Amino acid sequence: MKEQRTSIQQQGFGLSWLLLCFVFALHVWDEATHDFLRYYNATMLTLYGHFSWIPRMDFEFREWLIGLLVAIVVCFALTPFAFRNARWLRPLAYLFAGIHFLNGMGHTVAEIFGGTVPSVRFPGVAPGFYTAPLLLVSSAYLFWSLRRTVRPHSVLSPSTYGKS
Repeated sequence: MKEQRTSIQQQGFGLSWLLLCFVFALHVWDEATHDFLRYYNATMLTLYGHFSWIPRMDFEFREWLIGLLVAIVVCFALTPFAFRNARWLRPLAYLFAGIHFLNGMGHTVAEIFGGTVPSVRFPGVAPGFYTAPLLLVSSAYLFWSLRRTVRPHSVLSPSTYGKS
């Protein structure tokens, strides 16, 4: 059993990271083809109108898409480190999974309520909803993989103190 655990730790969390990268890219395509920005910008402007302390973060399509494509490329570029179970990547992986889990929940809740704020309603399915379940499942898989591949901290035995 211990040998199997060591093998899993050596494989790292690369497969779940890679899966979430693909789902992230698919989700961006889903949002881009279903006019996500129109609803997002209207929601942000409404919220900014009511709560001036919220930063105004409305986007043009080009800058939004380029920013997300750069993020996708960076995530894919980090995949080899995830397969090596790089310790420095683990906090970023938890953040990556957390952001996408919350994103999937947000799209699901927006679909359930039919809009984001009272003045922003969806005439059909909420943009990004088709891939929201994939975000939820793949981010949960990354969380699970991270827990499963955690390396125990090395502890020095009393006989090794003072030896170089």
